[in-house]
Amino acid sequence: MGKIEKIETIPIRVPLKHLYKGSYYKMRNRCTIITRITTSDGVIGQSYNADTDEEQNEVLSIIHDEVVPLITGIDARQVEKIWHAMIPVTLDQLRDRAIPMQAIACIDSAIWDAVGKYANQPLWRLWGGFRDRIPMIGIGGYYGSSEADLERELAFFKDEIGMVGMKFKIGAKPPEEDAARLRLAKSIVGDNFAFVVDANQGYTVSEALNFLSQIEGEIPLRWFEEPTRWHADWRGLKDVRLRGNVNVAAGQSEISRVGMREMMVNGAIDVCNFDASWGGGPTEWRRVAALALAFDVQLGHHEEAQVAAPLLASVPHGTYVEAFSPTRDPIFWQMLANRKPLENGEFLLPHTPGFGWELNEDFIDQYRVDK
Repeated sequence: MGKIEKIETIPIRVPLKHLYKGSYYKMRNRCTIITRITTSDGVIGQSYNADTDEEQNEVLSIIHDEVVPLITGIDARQVEKIWHAMIPVTLDQLRDRAIPMQAIACIDSAIWDAVGKYANQPLWRLWGGFRDRIPMIGIGGYYGSSEADLERELAFFKDEIGMVGMKFKIGAKPPEEDAARLRLAKSIVGDNFAFVVDANQGYTVSEALNFLSQIEGEIPLRWFEEPTRWHADWRGLKDVRLRGNVNVAAGQSEISRVGMREMMVNGAIDVCNFDASWGGGPTEWRRVAALALAFDVQLGHHEEAQVAAPLLASVPHGTYVEAFSPTRDPIFWQMLANRKPLENGEFLLPHTPGFGWELNEDFIDQYRVDK
């Protein structure tokens, strides 16, 4: 009983109204993949993950052509057995391993939803049950936005939704200009609103330190995310952390516990924002969470609130869950049919089994790629 019988996927792609620009990247579409796993006794586990756009077809191909034959027939409650059965799809050294890790994440997340339904427990409780809610911050401040755009965005995050803070995009302009943009945002919302800055690996070490000097004594930062370019490696993060006297966050660009272990061993971060949907699913994320607890590192999560929230709420060292504005991520705001309003700045989790989310079928029908 409980054996995996069928795996279905529904790719979703929503064209965005604007071209969103971070430090050195652009986003035209918001995408995801809904994964549904049916077991021999009729339990259906489902989730949606993988915000990749151009690689969406490759992720789907890996799921159906490579993963499905490896795990069909395994009891869905044997989570570790299933996860390790999928590892061979990552062993092709000529393929970017980030793509099969996303495929694994799609399956692993749906498996966990089924496990929660078998146990008749919500996943936040099954994973540890520290709390059933988590503070939420918005992600915004993209380049190309006007002052009026920023005012509207902040009004949405703080006043309309009631979030506790914002992750502000920097890293593509001189530090002086980015600092001025952040000061403007701070002047709009005033006090009692937390700010995180995210350079998306855009600065050199000296530029990151210059940015911090520009706002010293003016704007306290909850953390500085991915301040330095990829070739600075973990030493650059550590330099900014120690010389800039600021909490540093990173990890979304890692795809396994091995990379996160080295980041922590080298004293590079205060906050880990490893992404379960990019890095092999909740199973691998929970391994990283255990490492973080051992190194006294706090936990964030890169986007994907529908998966991130129960993970972060389940453990004592979770910080914030994140969400974009509706124009940047219409999927989050429209997919979750039973999402509740924030309460005192906190995102409330369902008490129903598994992830507990009810998906908006009309939205799915409108934006599914394979219709």
